[in-house]
Amino acid sequence: MEITIHPFLQQTEIPLSFGVIHYSNIEVGDSPQMIKGRLQLFQESIFFELQDKSVTEFEGIHEWRSIFKSLGKDPNRYRHSAEALYRRIKKQNYLDSIHSAIDLNNFFSLEYQSPIGLYDASKIQGNIEIRLGESQETYDGLNGRSNSLESLLVSADDIGPFGSPFVDSVRTAVTVNTHEAIQIIYLRPSLPLIEQQKLTRSLMDMFIQVHGGIGDFSILSTKS
Repeated sequence: MEITIHPFLQQTEIPLSFGVIHYSNIEVGDSPQMIKGRLQLFQESIFFELQDKSVTEFEGIHEWRSIFKSLGKDPNRYRHSAEALYRRIKKQNYLDSIHSAIDLNNFFSLEYQSPIGLYDASKIQGNIEIRLGESQETYDGLNGRSNSLESLLVSADDIGPFGSPFVDSVRTAVTVNTHEAIQIIYLRPSLPLIEQQKLTRSLMDMFIQVHGGIGDFSILSTKS
């Protein structure tokens, strides 16, 4: 499976970087207590930090809001998924445990202040291209509604878009039956390459520690 960035995005001056991880032979199930505990404690820590600091003051949150705006999507109407998590926590509407893969994905999204997509590779058809959503493109999202994808950054296969830093689709959602997965980290472009690599490897190593299997990663960027 090849993952590429659309030439249009390559030609813009908007810096974009993605950590892409491919997992095989993983086992998804209930989260270990260690993951549940860390996720709960981290949310409580963020909640107290948000008493003296607005959501948009967090560097990662702000950076991805700026990217949305540069791509033509109003960040006040279309909040990227990491910002949405922070706003939930600000209301003390903490995330419940779903399963090990989603819980770990949410934990790292909070830690990195960046959207992270996780997809069941068996539900993806053909290669993946990261591009802008086109007019009239939609999909049923994990937020429980049909979402317009126009001018949103999306990941698409031969069938069409299935993921974005706004919300991912139901079609490629990871479940306890998933054994092969693709993870896309919407990295902060301001981070040096070595930090992007370190961050991506750290996530991959923790994911494998919890789920077993094997993984490999790469960094895609419009800056290269």
